[in-house]
Amino acid sequence: MSQDFWDEHYSSAEQLFSNNPNPVLVDEVADLPPGRALDLGCGEGADARWLAERGWQVTAVDISQVAIDRAMKLGDSDAITWVRGDPLADPPTPTSYDLVSMQYLHSVPRSDGGQTARAIANAVAPGGTLLIVGHEIREGHNWKGIDPRDFYDPHDFAELLGDEWTVLIDRTQPRTTAPPGNSHHTHDTVLQAVRSQ
Repeated sequence: MSQDFWDEHYSSAEQLFSNNPNPVLVDEVADLPPGRALDLGCGEGADARWLAERGWQVTAVDISQVAIDRAMKLGDSDAITWVRGDPLADPPTPTSYDLVSMQYLHSVPRSDGGQTARAIANAVAPGGTLLIVGHEIREGHNWKGIDPRDFYDPHDFAELLGDEWTVLIDRTQPRTTAPPGNSHHTHDTVLQAVRSQ
């Protein structure tokens, strides 16, 4: 899950994704008042652009420079700061964002004992929202030789949250859009939690 790994993945096609925002983000964030948002694993930037169009000031982070460059070409905005970064090496600033969104970023390893996962959650400011969406992980599934069970999924994040959090959603649900290409992913695991003031 290095930068080289993701640069190669994004370089495999001129555009990997639809350029539409993720449906769970739209469903759960549309009515939130805009503020400061952190989009971790921003990919080609559709979520960041959607947030910026609704008044959010967005820090959009991806480990892949190819993804960041492509995101900027697909549509830049003064409301978006594009960052090539890795939360494992450079965790986000604590209590700095009214929304931390992580959509299908399966690269927070269990091997560090939850240190990176806690740092991501801790980036949410008091009163802010944590929204994490991932593919449902099924027995025997792997991707490019990688076992997704080696990484935290949204439910695992829920178990790390302390008493200052209210969990609004912690469930597996059918995808509301068809998975890309020949993907067998038909269900998502979703966590939405609010940090107390």
